[in-house]
Amino acid sequence: MVLNTQDITYCKNVGSKRADILRKELKVETALDLVRYYPYKYIDRSRFWMIHEIEDEDTDVQIKGQVVEYHTIGVGKGQRLSATFTDGRHTIELVWFAQVQYVKLDLNTPYLLRGKPSRFNHDWNFVHPELIPLSKVTDDMVQGLQPDYRTTEAMKKVGLNSKGLRTILLGLLPDLRNGVPDTIGQDILNKYHLMSLTEALINIHFPKDIASMQKAKERLKFEELFYIQMQILRQAKRREQGEGYRMPIAGRNLHYFYEHCLPFKLTGAQKRVVHEIFDDLKSGKQMNRLLQGDVGSGKTLVALLSCLIATDNGYQTCIMAPTEILATQHYHNIKRMLADTPVRVELLTGSTTKKQREPLHEALRTGEVNILIGTHALIEDEVQFANLGLAIVDEQHRFGVAQRAKLWAKNVIPPHVLVMTATPIPRTLAMTFYGDLKASQINELPPGRKPIHTLHYSISQIQAVYQFIREQVGKGRQIYVVYPLIKENEKLDLLDLQNGYNTLCEAFPEYRISMVHGQMKAKDKEEQMQRFVKGETQILVATTVIEVGVDVPNASVMIVENAERFGLSQLHQLRGRVGRGADQSFCLLLTDVEQSKETRKRMDIMVATNDGFKIAEADLQLRGPGDFEGTQQSGLPFELKIASLSSDGQILEVARQAAMDILDKDPLLEDEFNRIYKEQLNRLRQTATNWSEIS
Repeated sequence: MVLNTQDITYCKNVGSKRADILRKELKVETALDLVRYYPYKYIDRSRFWMIHEIEDEDTDVQIKGQVVEYHTIGVGKGQRLSATFTDGRHTIELVWFAQVQYVKLDLNTPYLLRGKPSRFNHDWNFVHPELIPLSKVTDDMVQGLQPDYRTTEAMKKVGLNSKGLRTILLGLLPDLRNGVPDTIGQDILNKYHLMSLTEALINIHFPKDIASMQKAKERLKFEELFYIQMQILRQAKRREQGEGYRMPIAGRNLHYFYEHCLPFKLTGAQKRVVHEIFDDLKSGKQMNRLLQGDVGSGKTLVALLSCLIATDNGYQTCIMAPTEILATQHYHNIKRMLADTPVRVELLTGSTTKKQREPLHEALRTGEVNILIGTHALIEDEVQFANLGLAIVDEQHRFGVAQRAKLWAKNVIPPHVLVMTATPIPRTLAMTFYGDLKASQINELPPGRKPIHTLHYSISQIQAVYQFIREQVGKGRQIYVVYPLIKENEKLDLLDLQNGYNTLCEAFPEYRISMVHGQMKAKDKEEQMQRFVKGETQILVATTVIEVGVDVPNASVMIVENAERFGLSQLHQLRGRVGRGADQSFCLLLTDVEQSKETRKRMDIMVATNDGFKIAEADLQLRGPGDFEGTQQSGLPFELKIASLSSDGQILEVARQAAMDILDKDPLLEDEFNRIYKEQLNRLRQTATNWSEIS
């Protein structure tokens, strides 16, 4: 049987009903598809535990012992079965809540107990464990590593639990041993000491030992990351050949602004990045550059200098921001800085009226507008430029692939592209999501900025927090108080926000307090914001609408309620709303009195460092890459089934280098030796995202 063509329906122990479920739940069509569905963990069946050794809820254990008593509680659907199990020294409770009538227990039978322990009222127990009479336990049931597979409720209903999948895969083992065509050349396998694909697939499902399983994982992770990097690097090489607008002049607008309008002296990092961008703009090749800079590092000023270079060369520019607040702030700041120059700056957002749009569209088409700043409104079809030469996208990970692609399509020759983010990107993610972009980093803060002092309080210490607020307001400072707003709990969160606002009004009757959230009308939100910006209110109670786009130098305290509900990178972004002035700024993180181990770890990281890149790396380790792009693996060319961007950085580095070595010699993969890679890329692309549109 050829695994990659064998319909899953005709595999042993499958049939049409199960095949339909496998297609729907796992997108499995062939036997090879199922073989490519990997275990998510392994259980060491050679180890037997004693009850007193249990200390981890995530570990499957097996214990030899007997049931000493059992009884049922309740009747009908609410009935449950409780039993006491002993290993000869200690006892533990076993509980069944469903299908109790099918659980048969014998007080005189020695059992093998298998399951995952859980805690209830500080005591360990097992919920729905597996009990196997020791007389029925065979040698192969207690030897080696047993793979465990993720399944769904629909799969379990037709017997496709983890054990059911193991049975089907065991039936495919003879065909697997006949060999699977490899996807990586023998020279690469030899160079990096990798298993063949056949060996890896056998040992990922039925490993002889831990070493074999680890080698199988390494090979399969390498393969996934290698092809992602191969696709990204091919894209980058095509772009290197792509024609771009040549902008060789640093002219009158740039020099006048630099000499007469610059709001503060550029840092060394800003100067270096401007030179890197200018080198790209005058090269004649299309620029695709990622600009990373922590909150407050001065990215906007670098973007403006880049716009002025484009203007001096006769080209228009646009800056696209993810929110109206941020776009409006960019507009006001840039317009203010360019007030003494002939450069025309305009704003286009969803709030721009039809009456305002018509003359604006005309001025864009005639080239009278030099810099257009806006939201996703910039990508609307009726927005046409005379000669768009540079497109800048701020906080770009908040835009979808299709949105960005529409912006690049505004010209026959794509404009130069500068992607900016204040969200520090760990190296593994940068190599994956932005591996086809050149990277620049602003790693200095403007002179005079003091590091923000971060403190962690539990809600039981709220009076100390209130006293701190009084001290800071007494010094003339302003305070942000931020509440979470998570979509699944939007109504409850808004209630929390309102309750928080009411509580603060009662606690501080002598202060004026504003409230802002995304559900407010734009006019009301802007009015409340402006009261805070002008210093008319001392405290601003808000959701994360103030995460980006609010710049109030006098606001020196950021208080985050329910900080445990935020990711590290989001907490760092919120913290960056203060520290804009010369005064010492503070960030207070408030959590519940009861804190999980992960919450304590995250709060400790925030207290320990202001370094956004260290925080991003820690966030990636704790949460994985899913949230980075909004949805799991959004922006990846091919699906990751076994590799992890958060823990496989070393394999990623090696895979990227291997792909680079091949493409440096054969960019089009035309050599006979490299046909294997071209064919596999074509196969992967048939079921993948349209990677060609991703910038």
